[in-house]
Amino acid sequence: MLGSTIINQRQHVGLQKLSALAAVAHSTLGPCKKFKFIQDEATGESTLVSSCLRILDNLDLATCAVSQLVHETVRAHHKVYRTGSGSLLFYAGALSRAALSCLHQGIPTSHVIAAMIEGMDLCVDVCKRSSISLDALCVSTQKQPTEIPSGSKVAKGKRQVKLSRHFCNTEPESISVPEPGLTDVAHLAEGLSHGCNDAMNLVIQASHIQSKDIQSSVFDVTKVTTCVLPGFPEDHAHVCLGCVVLLNAEQASVAHHLKNQPMNVVFISGDLSHSYRHLGFSRPVGIQCVGNQSNMSDLSKEEYWMEKVLGILLHLDVNLVLVSGLVNKTVIQLCSQHRILVVGKVAFSILKEMAIATGAVLVTYATQLTKHCVGKDIHVSIWREFQNHNGMLLTAINIYADGNTRFVTAIITSPVHGKLQTLEDRFWSCAYRVHHALKDKAVLPGAGVTELFCIHRLTEKADAENLRNGTSGSNPYLGIVLHLLSGSFMDYIAAVMANSTGVSRVKASTVVNQKLQDVNSISAELSQLVLDSHEDFSPSKVFDNLSVKQESWRKALNLVLLVLQTDTEIITGLDESKDGNHAGLMFL
Repeated sequence: MLGSTIINQRQHVGLQKLSALAAVAHSTLGPCKKFKFIQDEATGESTLVSSCLRILDNLDLATCAVSQLVHETVRAHHKVYRTGSGSLLFYAGALSRAALSCLHQGIPTSHVIAAMIEGMDLCVDVCKRSSISLDALCVSTQKQPTEIPSGSKVAKGKRQVKLSRHFCNTEPESISVPEPGLTDVAHLAEGLSHGCNDAMNLVIQASHIQSKDIQSSVFDVTKVTTCVLPGFPEDHAHVCLGCVVLLNAEQASVAHHLKNQPMNVVFISGDLSHSYRHLGFSRPVGIQCVGNQSNMSDLSKEEYWMEKVLGILLHLDVNLVLVSGLVNKTVIQLCSQHRILVVGKVAFSILKEMAIATGAVLVTYATQLTKHCVGKDIHVSIWREFQNHNGMLLTAINIYADGNTRFVTAIITSPVHGKLQTLEDRFWSCAYRVHHALKDKAVLPGAGVTELFCIHRLTEKADAENLRNGTSGSNPYLGIVLHLLSGSFMDYIAAVMANSTGVSRVKASTVVNQKLQDVNSISAELSQLVLDSHEDFSPSKVFDNLSVKQESWRKALNLVLLVLQTDTEIITGLDESKDGNHAGLMFL
């Protein structure tokens, strides 16, 4: 990957590698995401991907520390937000180029860090001021006048130290507004689809099913799961009530025996295997086991463990075992022989809700099970039987519990096996965009409008600093850095426009500059929407998530500054904050 990029060893190598790696995110931005084939040179196998996370997952990053740091950052962000990873990676590259430009102009690292943090604070403030509360957004379906103090829908956040001594984070406080209705959620989802209309339609279907009996909940992402069915056309995708999972032939025979009857169930959080240990487990050291070898069984420790687990399950009369992690294949076979159905890779949120519904208690290890951990009145029905692309017979079952648990499963289908992962990822991205919007109770204007506001604000601040020429300010380079920072936002908008419309990046940048001339009128229209709730005003059809955008910006900046500051301390071994004669030294 990095072999196609020329690295100048006389400049900051870490930032150059970060910028080169971030280039993979360019094609994943905007509503028209492009697919990429990644081929393994050793095996010849290829993978079809269209998101930056899946690209990074399939690249060999073991030889580059910066690449590993980028991968872990993107993966951590995706684990929480499920969306915005492409923007995070793009901004990491754009900000690293801005930092390199600062270093090339001789700006000390400490001033670069301070100016970039101040610039990002300005952009976060722009997000707060331009955010649209959900009650104002949904005024077209139900008119609700809103009072917004000081032109902002989000209260000022609280600063918190994060990642290192150089970085901080601002988390907006929750907003007190009425809960949106089902119609409002559909309207909101339309603006958050970002080109993934089919996936967002599944989210809207899930919301309809969940709110059918529980009026207080319009969409609960913790009660949603997915089931991937290869071989079917993509238009067969739909949402159904219950928890649908795939079984192999051996598991299916047990399911046929247990179908449509109340069963006893246990829930295990983690892997169901002899070697599994929970996170944080520390094996005792310096302990020697002494025993009489003549009295020991010929069974290995793993076989002894399996026999013990099976004995516990039979003693408790358990019919179904649901596991959040992986399950040992031998355990599945052994339990199937005794007509006990074991299902792995069930979402932890589903396990938790089902445990509450059935009166069960979640455990980490099967050996912890007692009669108090067993849940009752859970059912299994045969949902569909089909063959996969290898000709193997698969059975899909629906697991459901009594009561209004309102679990729903999004059935993801495609005749192209390589696209299934992408389609599933897109569904979860749409689901979590709606989830974060409801959690934030606010959204941002999309289609680059928020970024235009940021560019406008950064340019104003930079021009003001340049007029002062750093005479009365603590950072004489603030204006230069802010101009470069605004260029990063400009690059982002141009990249999205280029991917969406097919125009060149140069032409897209020209269009962005033209839009900047009209940014004041855009602000006026947005204020009219938010503050006046004017009935004749047609709001933008594209929205972004407030918390996701702020967090992706913050993580990108944190990543760049971490690489910048770490390499500076390693290369020079000097602290710029201390006085001393460092003439002739260039601070990277």
